[in-house]
Amino acid sequence: MRLRHASFLLASVCALATPAAARAQGTAIAPANDLPNPYRTVENWARLPDGLAWGSTSAVDVDKDGTSIWVAERCGTNSCLGSPRNPIMKFDASGRMVTSFGAGLLVFPHGIHVDRDGNIWVTDGQDNRPRRPRGDTSTAPLPEPATLVGHQVFKFSPQGKLLLTLGQPGGAQGANYFWQPNDVLVAPNGTIFVAEGHGPQHARILEFNKDGSFRKAWGTHGAGAMEFDQPHALAMDSRGRLFIGDRSNNRIVIYSQDGKLLDTWYQFSRPSGLWIDKDDMLYVADSESGWVEPRHAAWKRGIRIGSARDGLVKWFIPDPATTPPANLTSSAEGVAVDAKGNIYGAEVGQKALKRYERIR
Repeated sequence: MRLRHASFLLASVCALATPAAARAQGTAIAPANDLPNPYRTVENWARLPDGLAWGSTSAVDVDKDGTSIWVAERCGTNSCLGSPRNPIMKFDASGRMVTSFGAGLLVFPHGIHVDRDGNIWVTDGQDNRPRRPRGDTSTAPLPEPATLVGHQVFKFSPQGKLLLTLGQPGGAQGANYFWQPNDVLVAPNGTIFVAEGHGPQHARILEFNKDGSFRKAWGTHGAGAMEFDQPHALAMDSRGRLFIGDRSNNRIVIYSQDGKLLDTWYQFSRPSGLWIDKDDMLYVADSESGWVEPRHAAWKRGIRIGSARDGLVKWFIPDPATTPPANLTSSAEGVAVDAKGNIYGAEVGQKALKRYERIR
């Protein structure tokens, strides 16, 4: 089915409404669950060296050659803390791994972006501070590590040379510090955008000049205009509009590059990952609907595909799990599309990278 333009107009109006009205608006749109799926699933396309298993991954992007794929996975588990593995890997068009790097630098690879020069940007969404076991209610302070790492953004050359680091090791409160940075995007003019936050204390977009110097931060926690709740993914269309996957508000918000709100869309469901191709087709990965909040229980997880120009949703690749787990993420959290139209879904729950090929 296709959503009517009236739905889009209402979704746009809600961006100027109260936070409660904004949240309620997303529940008024009928779930886009029964759209055609013109893709077939290819598992195990990307081949790891013998003896290595996939870890959780939400980070996938396409090399500037249009066919090679970059992935940052979490070292065979869901964290790279203490691991000797290289979490950043490049696969050629056949799925063969051709290079890897980054061992010892990242705790929790989360988002990845390949800029126009082919450089690789990766966000690190956690730190090395000790955490209490589940169920531990002790209030005694935990010791700080001697050397903090995490909560930063790294820029690498395609050969793995570290070119630039944004943020302070271990994260901090402040204008140009990160706490759980989710995604990074470099605009054609060189401006660097970083989406930050998995909780109410941190929900904003940070901007940096192309040399890495801090420019400004905008947005706070909430559901209204200029507010976010887990700004989880970034993409930019051919008109230079910045698409933000505002995950816990179950919406995509569209901004100009100077921070003006242009539109709000709910019809692509709960966005964990975004990708916009050269023809302005929008690919949205939903890895959480159905359990994170009851208001979105009717939506199925998967990848929804439509137009970044008018917001019409055309296709839906459902979650490969026929019965998604009740307490875990599943389906793609990160999404990317190569020059031939093949879709890549990076999966946290299933610890996999799936490829989807067009069949009709």
